[in-house]
Amino acid sequence: MILDLQRRLASAVRLAAQTAFDIPLDDVTFQYPPRVDLGDLALTAPFDLAKALRRKPREIAEQLARELGSAPEIQRAEVAGGGYVNLFLDRGAFAGSLHEALAQPRASSESRGHVVVEHTSINPNKAAHIGHLRNACLGDTFVRVLRHRAFDVGVQNYIDDTGVQVADVVVGFLHLEKKDLPEVERIDGRFDHYCWDLYAKVGDFYAADPDHKDRQAETLHAIEEGDNDTARLGAHVAARIVDRHLATMGRLGIRYDLLAHESDILRLHFWNRAFELLKERGAIRHETEGKNTGCWVLPMGDGGEDQNKIIVRSNGTVTYTGKDIAYQLWKLGRLDRDFFYRRYRTDGDGHELWTTTSDEGEPGAPAFGHAEAVYNVIDVGQSYTQGVVKAAVAALGYEAEAEGSHHLAYEKVVLSPATARALGYEVSGDESSVKVSGRKGLGVKADDLLDALLAKARAEVDARDPERDPAAREATATAVATGALRYFMLRFSRNRIITFDMEEALAFTGETGPYVQNAVVRARNIFGKLEAQGHRVEDLLACARKIDLGRALSGGEGDEVWSLLLLMSRTEEVEEQAIRTQDVALLAKHAFAVAQAFHSYYQKPQHSVLHAESDDLRAFRTLVVDSFVRQMIVLLDLLGIPVPERM
Repeated sequence: MILDLQRRLASAVRLAAQTAFDIPLDDVTFQYPPRVDLGDLALTAPFDLAKALRRKPREIAEQLARELGSAPEIQRAEVAGGGYVNLFLDRGAFAGSLHEALAQPRASSESRGHVVVEHTSINPNKAAHIGHLRNACLGDTFVRVLRHRAFDVGVQNYIDDTGVQVADVVVGFLHLEKKDLPEVERIDGRFDHYCWDLYAKVGDFYAADPDHKDRQAETLHAIEEGDNDTARLGAHVAARIVDRHLATMGRLGIRYDLLAHESDILRLHFWNRAFELLKERGAIRHETEGKNTGCWVLPMGDGGEDQNKIIVRSNGTVTYTGKDIAYQLWKLGRLDRDFFYRRYRTDGDGHELWTTTSDEGEPGAPAFGHAEAVYNVIDVGQSYTQGVVKAAVAALGYEAEAEGSHHLAYEKVVLSPATARALGYEVSGDESSVKVSGRKGLGVKADDLLDALLAKARAEVDARDPERDPAAREATATAVATGALRYFMLRFSRNRIITFDMEEALAFTGETGPYVQNAVVRARNIFGKLEAQGHRVEDLLACARKIDLGRALSGGEGDEVWSLLLLMSRTEEVEEQAIRTQDVALLAKHAFAVAQAFHSYYQKPQHSVLHAESDDLRAFRTLVVDSFVRQMIVLLDLLGIPVPERM
């Protein structure tokens, strides 16, 4: 809402500058005064014009203020400080337009372009852990924001089904447990949890005897070669664990459009083609002397061979970075190769999940890849590798595509001592946080954490409302647990290490998911009470549209409501900031700020909807509550947080 208004005002400012000073003004920016009594928007254009006009900014501001004072949607314009023009909006018109936009949202008729977001991308060798939850929540929310801002988004989950981690689990089955494929197929229960424990045992197996590590290389080679018993066992392990990962993320409402398998990249020779392109265009060179003799390297700077990245080793094997380059080129539509595709499954609401295949594909597959921008959500430890991939794309001459290659890096998640103890870990008295290690089997399984959160939420809901229907209580507990986890994973900037604490995440006060959920539930309850008093909410809203909203938005209560509405109107602006900075924490904090502002307003008894002194005042306050509920539903949907009927 505020972005559209700023665009209209920017046109008015340009016209005013042209009329008053006969000078074009390209960029028009606005700031927000610290208090609404100082203005709603602050125009900085006088400072931009001062140098070109060789006049004092305040003199320019005074003339612009006279021109803008009569502009549509502006109540008045005042000069402030050394040259700001503070604009006071027509509150009544703005409030009415905001409610109309929320009540009757209009989808954009034009796409802003096709982008690919790759997230989750868990090695299919064991259960998902708490760090993967951060990845998936960040990626899924970023996708939701992009789609809400009219981007066409393809969501991809990369499956490294031929990697060393899968090979390690196969080593465990073959050499520790002496199980072949039919025996592994008969393992029931939580297969991803079974492999979690086995993976840790393989680490001990390698540590016990250096020669045992040879089993890893042999197994990896067999898996990459394909069409043998070891490869078939590896494929079975990966497929079963991918199913478990999808189920885990499904608990949080996270879905994908495409599962892209590394095995298909190998079998369809994506790397071979990428290698040809890199050589043809001189992006990589073959070293004939020095420590990298025999290797193909990508020059990464002027620091000599130490800065060159090996893409192909001297024995002819490609590094993981090389395969990442090939995959990135495909995403960007710059590799003249494509996968075959088949449907993996179709959800109840018709959403289709597709998977790549190197065999014959299935008709009707959407077009995948060919993105104008790619966002890879990968932990901060992969920053160098992602930088190499971007450099390779640029070295091929694809400057725009390199510019559109983004790495959404994020830091790890550790546990608070209290949460670690609650999940069964031993904690020494002096630890402020507990680090975890999947290799050692000390990670926190995502499903275990979700189950623990659900159990605590269930206990809280049962204690608050024991007479309620059990199924309804379970639905609320599930929504609260989901909201608690997702909000906690999103509220911190992605470059900050998170110390996860269950009690803090589940709190109904403070900056938490349950707090923002409860704000919506409480606001909705007002409508139920109004109906019980004999008032129809729709009638009250119709009445509100006829009263003088500008008058209602004056005075003490009016100023407080106006601050809330103005904050709500900035949602789309915050979405754009989140896209530009690639940080959805901005949106989480905005949702909390809106909920907090509403709570601050409505908790005052004199602002009660139910006990309003007049019909017009009741109608006005109903419109405020309705605007808040509608805006929060949008915000929570962007964050992937469900809104329960009751808390």
